[in-house]
Amino acid sequence: MDQPSLYDDDIVSWAEEQAAALRELATRPGLTNALDWENVIEEIETSGRSQIQGVESALSLVLIHALKYLSASVAQPASSWRVGGLTYQTTARRNDRPAMRQRIDWEDLWISAKTSADAQLRLFGDRLVDGLPAAMPFTSDELVSRGFDMDRALERLASAMEMPGDRH
Repeated sequence: MDQPSLYDDDIVSWAEEQAAALRELATRPGLTNALDWENVIEEIETSGRSQIQGVESALSLVLIHALKYLSASVAQPASSWRVGGLTYQTTARRNDRPAMRQRIDWEDLWISAKTSADAQLRLFGDRLVDGLPAAMPFTSDELVSRGFDMDRALERLASAMEMPGDRH
């Protein structure tokens, strides 16, 4: 094949298109019943969803590691959180496809990351810093950018923090 297919460029959209085509095909009279249409369609849809979940998981870990790095007073684990965050960002960037970003609940991702980071920090006797923004402080483009930089991300996060008494 000379041209990359939609499968190569955007597996999520590919899976949705294939599932729709199979649904249409399955309604045609006279087709063989040798195929388990319902489960074949479900498997194709699941492949697209699992790709999204993989990117979402990696992005969640980027946020969790950044939050722990920003909040931790214990120096030992903090350096591994910084490196881990960069590793997960690379994974998210490599697996990200355009159609995925519109299917991720970014606010829920942020809230869940804060909850997880706080729970993990408490294992070390720490907790999240006060004043973290209620809303996701990063755009999806920033989080999957080839130029992602943990220091800049931490600066953005710190600048988005609310000071005591701040109410917008």
